[in-house]
Amino acid sequence: MTSPTRPLSNKVVLVTGASRGLGKGIALQLGEAGCTVYITGRTLDPTDAPRRPGSLRATAEEINARGGKAVPVQCDHSKDEDIARVFEMIASDEGRLDLLVNNAYSAVNALVTGFGKPFWEIPETMWDEVNNVGLRNHYICSAKAAQIMTKKKSGLIVNVSSLGGKVYLFTPAYGIGKVACDRMAADCGLELKSHNVAFVSLWPGAVKTELIMQGAEARKSGKVEAPTGETAKIGANAHIFEAFGNGESPEFSGKCIVALMQDKGLMEKTGKVLTTAALGKEFGLKDIDGRTIEEQT
Repeated sequence: MTSPTRPLSNKVVLVTGASRGLGKGIALQLGEAGCTVYITGRTLDPTDAPRRPGSLRATAEEINARGGKAVPVQCDHSKDEDIARVFEMIASDEGRLDLLVNNAYSAVNALVTGFGKPFWEIPETMWDEVNNVGLRNHYICSAKAAQIMTKKKSGLIVNVSSLGGKVYLFTPAYGIGKVACDRMAADCGLELKSHNVAFVSLWPGAVKTELIMQGAEARKSGKVEAPTGETAKIGANAHIFEAFGNGESPEFSGKCIVALMQDKGLMEKTGKVLTTAALGKEFGLKDIDGRTIEEQT
């Protein structure tokens, strides 16, 4: 049974990359709405590593405390066999999957390190660091989720993307990957529509995640060299970290996804790029600090 305070209490969801950051924020809001929340990531137990804060078990404890049911599953999303195991577990244990949030991403530290450098001066490995887990994995997870959802004729898949799909951010490999995530939602959504399964691409604004804020602090303290001269003028990079300081919380995207799960007009949105600011306006949502999130340009 659902209730006004637990409107999604009969839903089974999977949020990938939920040890920290956006994934954690999304998972917390889904737990608060009453979902059974499967969460994946590489870090199962808490560590002392300052560059990798958070863990699946810590996220799970917070989800449970908010009234949800958390199922932490250690998964390296660069390994196909790990991905397959997660979906086999959900199909076996639950027999359904109502929501997949493709959020797993392993390139934040690489993006901070390569900040301000032109693409030809960055090691070619940047492509795989950005677009293996951040793109290829999303496609594989979506296919696995669709196999479950189409049988039930119901479901929602969300690719966490960004404004980088429209304007230059960080490095070309980043933008190319985000455009592809958006196109994935459009094309896969087209094929899934007749099965009553929706697929959207979600653009949060600048989000104050743990790793981004660590990177901003490192740049401020001089531990990471700031770009100068012409390099500093590349796209929006000269001010990107400053924007994150005034950004939205990781939980605001979760509020938007909870609203989407209850949207009777959801199928009209399938295949589209949706911004958190626009969804916040449509559904009357506030961030956890009470702020209204404005559209970024």
